[in-house]
Amino acid sequence: MLTLAPYALIATDLDGTLLRPGDTVSERSRAALARAAGNGARHVVATGRPVPEVRSLLDDLGYRGLAVCGQGAQVYDTVTETMISSLTLDRDLAETAVGKIEAEVGPVFLAVNQCTADGLTLAEHGYRMPHPRLPATRVAERAGLWAAPINKVLVRHATLDDDELVEAARGVVGDLVTVTMAGADTVELQPFGVTKATGLAVAAERLGIGPEGTIAFGDMPNDIPMFGWAAHGVAMANAHPQLKAVADEITLSNDEDGIAVVLERLYG
Repeated sequence: MLTLAPYALIATDLDGTLLRPGDTVSERSRAALARAAGNGARHVVATGRPVPEVRSLLDDLGYRGLAVCGQGAQVYDTVTETMISSLTLDRDLAETAVGKIEAEVGPVFLAVNQCTADGLTLAEHGYRMPHPRLPATRVAERAGLWAAPINKVLVRHATLDDDELVEAARGVVGDLVTVTMAGADTVELQPFGVTKATGLAVAAERLGIGPEGTIAFGDMPNDIPMFGWAAHGVAMANAHPQLKAVADEITLSNDEDGIAVVLERLYG
């Protein structure tokens, strides 16, 4: 018999949160999520990765449900393999934003995520992908990045660190696009106002659950809006200081099954 779940919805980031190195989920974390599901809770993945970069991963993990991807720009149903929501970043606006950033900090290197469920990640020469398991197709010239609709731009700088680049970018284009830091060497530009919180809200509404019934887990500043939306935000021990500062709770690291520790306490 089902018991009343402390939270009806569990939202988890992937990298640095649910996933261990090697894109794996521990047996303890799997068991804790299964116990929560047995108590009536739903699990939604909320990741910065676009749909094409998570479909096979989620399939390998046996995940069945809604996935918030692309920093909230995409909501994907893994059961029906359909895109519920897909927002695009205007490419002319993206070019304008990049130009303003370069005028402020000098040359940057770019990649883009195309917005369809089978879209490519395109990268210009000089852009190094932050994750070795995330493939990219190289383009000969920057103009090739804008060949098809996109949902975000990934930006790197030769000398500025992530915090410095985010601060500079927000100062000059924060009224045009959403600027996020999603991980090490991962600064991104998204449609203005689009965050993990907006994507999670779409998924939660589809499940008939509100923010008051949601607990969220994350590790980077791109999870801050999600923490602001959910009733309870849990930062990993390995989380960025900015996220820890707004978290309701700090658990152990992703390597130490920090999600499982909290779920075992809540769901028995």
